[in-house]
Amino acid sequence: MGSVEASPHFEVLGDTRPQDTSLPAFMVSTTRGFLPRQEPVVRLPQEFDILESLLNRMPIKKLDGTPGLLGTFTLGDTVLKELPDLTHAINKYQHNLPLMNAVYRDYSFLASAYLLEPCHERFLKGEGYGLGRQMLPSVIALPISRCAELAGFKPFMEYAGSYALFNYRLEDPKKGLDYDNLRPIRAFEHGLDAKSSEAGFVLVHVDMVQNSGPLVDGVISSLDACEAKDREAFDAGINKVLEAMMKVNRVMDGMWAKSRPNDYIAFRTFIFGITSQSMFPHGVIYEGISEVPLSFRGESGANDSMIPLCDNFLQISMPDTPLTTILKEFRSYRPGNHREFLAYVAARADRLSLKSYALQESSSTALYILALDQVRDFRWRHWCFTREYILKKTNHPVATGGSPIVTWLPNQLMAVLDAMDQVWSDSGKELGNKVGDVMERAVAQRETLAKEVKKFSEESKPAA
Repeated sequence: MGSVEASPHFEVLGDTRPQDTSLPAFMVSTTRGFLPRQEPVVRLPQEFDILESLLNRMPIKKLDGTPGLLGTFTLGDTVLKELPDLTHAINKYQHNLPLMNAVYRDYSFLASAYLLEPCHERFLKGEGYGLGRQMLPSVIALPISRCAELAGFKPFMEYAGSYALFNYRLEDPKKGLDYDNLRPIRAFEHGLDAKSSEAGFVLVHVDMVQNSGPLVDGVISSLDACEAKDREAFDAGINKVLEAMMKVNRVMDGMWAKSRPNDYIAFRTFIFGITSQSMFPHGVIYEGISEVPLSFRGESGANDSMIPLCDNFLQISMPDTPLTTILKEFRSYRPGNHREFLAYVAARADRLSLKSYALQESSSTALYILALDQVRDFRWRHWCFTREYILKKTNHPVATGGSPIVTWLPNQLMAVLDAMDQVWSDSGKELGNKVGDVMERAVAQRETLAKEVKKFSEESKPAA
């Protein structure tokens, strides 16, 4: 997919028009941010009842405690016996785009489970992942390709459109997006148990992203104020960004309790992608779609739009490395409207020289560093999760999205630390005790990170 051209103007929604089914499910707003415009469609029309049945029977352990199809390693055979090609049903509802997003979500779960079921079986035996299924049958390949096209995604599981941000429902609609009111719609692990580690993994991400409305609002307010040369409004806008990211990071801390490190590896098998993975050395044939193997990156939190928004808004420069190339490739694994918005913010921040404007006054410079620090904090937490949930549990050297697991996150984290160092150095260091404390922690963290990357890099090297 080519790069997205930045528009001179971008419409950020205030009214998300939840009843309008002609609009894509994902459109950036100041109210719901990067969440879908309306709550996700939970149940598909009756034409998809067999798909619903398969997904309800699919998890390793169903909600009633009995083994599901993935628990008995019978999903693949059951799909081939029971599932017809439902492309005709997709075409019937093709103008209802939020519904197409739900159909895409459901087929992406089935596709991942089908392809990776053999790997899960080997994992439970203590073996390597081995090979996944190398062909996606036409009864999945044709429908997922069609609904993905309509919903604006690639025909493979993605973070926003399927696994995380379109995979929750409200237990009581009146209680809204309170965490205890969130329930998963689809799962690989333990049915739809809201207390399972997979549910926690998904729902903590939803809980974080519900803070993205104020984040978007702060970014737009700051850009407008920068253009108007209104210093007071500019500082107020950056402060909104800062407060929103502080909330995101607080929510992120809840992952430790809601999704236990010892459990993650079990369901992680099913969110691996195809690109750069040993399970699919030559890609996957999509029967009826392409005789040439196709390859897609897997579900990854790196596809979330909040931190890329901060990167673009704060004009954080990334190093020119192959790891940054992967970061740029991840951009295509987001809803189209999100991609356009991120490109718009990057172009407008560059045109206005937002960073330079921020550094002209000490009040703005202090807020700018504190905002950078929240991006650093997020990426540091992400690294800590990677260290505890993955690096200490498995020797598989590749993240679900296909990036090198030891070095990829530190590539971005070091870029933020570099940005903080540069602004701190250029400022003359007269920005108050709060900023001074932040920079002291950042310097210590750089040293810790370098040691940890060296340690895990050495441990992941194959034996001579």
